[in-house]
Amino acid sequence: MKRYDVAVVGCGVAGAAAAAAAARMGAKTVMIEKTCTPGGLATAGLINIFLPLCDGNGTQVTFGLADELIRLSLKYGPGKIPPDWMHRKNAAEEERLRCVFSPAAMILALEELLMDSQVDIWYDTLVAGVEKSGKQIQAVAVENTDGRSVIEAKSFVDASGSALLARLAGENVVYGKNVLSLWALEYEGSRQYGRDRMAPEINMLTRGNPDRTFTGPGARDISSYMMETRSILRKFYQDEQRTGRSDRFQRWPLMLASMPQFRKIAARKGDFELSDNMNNRYFADSIGLVSDWRKSGPVWEIPFGTITAPATENLFAAGRCISSVGDAWEITRCIPCACLTGEAAGYAAAFRCGDSGDLTAQVQKQMVKGGNVLHWRHS
Repeated sequence: MKRYDVAVVGCGVAGAAAAAAAARMGAKTVMIEKTCTPGGLATAGLINIFLPLCDGNGTQVTFGLADELIRLSLKYGPGKIPPDWMHRKNAAEEERLRCVFSPAAMILALEELLMDSQVDIWYDTLVAGVEKSGKQIQAVAVENTDGRSVIEAKSFVDASGSALLARLAGENVVYGKNVLSLWALEYEGSRQYGRDRMAPEINMLTRGNPDRTFTGPGARDISSYMMETRSILRKFYQDEQRTGRSDRFQRWPLMLASMPQFRKIAARKGDFELSDNMNNRYFADSIGLVSDWRKSGPVWEIPFGTITAPATENLFAAGRCISSVGDAWEITRCIPCACLTGEAAGYAAAFRCGDSGDLTAQVQKQMVKGGNVLHWRHS
């Protein structure tokens, strides 16, 4: 039996932000991660674009740990933030406050963040069940090379990307549709520059099949997804060599994703559900702002109710599994919102460990203290 104040499940960007935020509040925090790599889709999944923190019209909207992490993503590798993003109007995505980073460099930076924050990291550890009493999770059962053990905590953050804790705790979830998609880092000796290249020789090769979809994927689906994407990649390089367009010295794979690149697996139905056409809308319980990465202009306030659980008082969601559907899910699943909701969930979990009070107000106050802006301009 191990006892903590806060237990965070899933060490993607959202989980890392949540764990760092909770630990910085003085909570004894554990990070439970089923792989040996922090960063989730951003690193093991090779989705290495830190999408915009600005509205595309020169105004930064997302701050706090998101702003800290975009700088950290470039600490050990190439990539850059456009220096004139604040002077752009109706800017294209690549001209905004965003960057392309090295996944390996991001791994080093995220792990350093957690270590500096005094987070206890448990890699290669699977969550196998929960112990729940009434509306409180008491502990999670975990399995690793040492066998099965129990981790007890006062509050929990579900940053699993699949709403794992929520499902185990009996919360309702919704499932999203994912298409077969491949991103792979490759060496391309032609030394071409492009919008998403970290360096001239390093290219992000993307392929997929929009007709091949996965909803609520199980273990067999995950295996099929990984093998099918790698088959696509093998065929691509075979065709390159067969036609003479390139050879194995001119163009070859550098790194393949070690996890399925599912963007939307499951989202927990929270106390509030963010949905279509809720951008530029005021929410009294907003914890911060995120922009629409696809186009300039729209800004979303993220309500605290999207990260709280109706049937579990000490469970908070972060990242891709917060309560959002439809078009809103396209916004909340990305790195900026993962950082924002992770930070808020970490603060909420830390506050839940102490004296009772207005949790929403406590989290909002701490988010503002961390540099975040809660509300957008409203007419």
